[in-house]
Amino acid sequence: MNVNRRTLLLGAATTGIATTFSIRTRPANAAEFTYKFANNQTLTHPMNTRAKEAVAKILEESGGRMAINIFPSSQLGADTDMLNQVRSGGVEMFSLSPIILSTLVPNASLNGVGFAFPSYDKVWPAMDGELGKYVRGEIEKKGLLTLEKIWDNGFRQITSSKGPIEKPKDLEGFKIRVPVSPLWTSMFTAFGSAPASINFAETYTALQTGIVDGQENPLAILTTAKLFEVQKYVSMTNHMWDGFWILLNRRSWQALPADLQGIVSKHFNAAAELQRKDVMGLNATVQAELEGKGMKFNKPDGALFQEKLRAANFYKDWKSKYGDEAWAILEKAIGKSLS
Repeated sequence: MNVNRRTLLLGAATTGIATTFSIRTRPANAAEFTYKFANNQTLTHPMNTRAKEAVAKILEESGGRMAINIFPSSQLGADTDMLNQVRSGGVEMFSLSPIILSTLVPNASLNGVGFAFPSYDKVWPAMDGELGKYVRGEIEKKGLLTLEKIWDNGFRQITSSKGPIEKPKDLEGFKIRVPVSPLWTSMFTAFGSAPASINFAETYTALQTGIVDGQENPLAILTTAKLFEVQKYVSMTNHMWDGFWILLNRRSWQALPADLQGIVSKHFNAAAELQRKDVMGLNATVQAELEGKGMKFNKPDGALFQEKLRAANFYKDWKSKYGDEAWAILEKAIGKSLS
């Protein structure tokens, strides 16, 4: 893939990362490969902060042979559109929640089972270990590849424009935006809510216009996507841990020489480790920031919600969908039985 200097700089300027391409050891028009990395996060989210650093290091270490343009904020399309694009090769790299990925790879959503992970102490050994390896194998069966380290999105919390969520009964009839994924829809249906599957790019408008009463996302996204402008209450449910896999178009990845594959993997995986720390640090300060913007916080008892799911046969139903092997890997990772 040959590109000229104007094309490279235009792409960089469009995504706000022109400085990425200032580190070179050969002219821009000598780039052998120019790939697109699409994601749904703003440029200020830790994902893109660290991705920009990784892209610069890749360009430098490859001697200008490997250029990656970042397209944040769903610039190239909504999540479901981009999943199709990375499958077809329209984009070479795309970051996606494994729970949304489950529309293509059903068992990719194992990490998102409601109230499964109690803390990060269980998350990272699982996702860097047997559970993550299992999911990557499932992804590969569907024709995509992914880098080894999953990035952090965080534990998800429920926000509302109506009032705090203190107990499961508060979710009855609650119109909540959820990503396009059967697992999310199933969980909130079990609570008696009215879940609406809406792509992230349309979430702010759906909240602003009252199509839904609330949504659920990690705290970092409440700030970077300015959801505090259209939501008042935050209930710290920690109902689900979510991350981002870096998905790769198989043909594009296999077209790279082994040395470039190694350079890209090394820097993106290292960036993932740094991004995880960034998200944890952000979570430690973001509540005070959001309170300063007028949001009100409460901390409900997660055991009440888990018991509601158990009574609604949520865990039993999903165990049968995932299969005994996958469910056993999940329960081994979290150190407890869910059913």
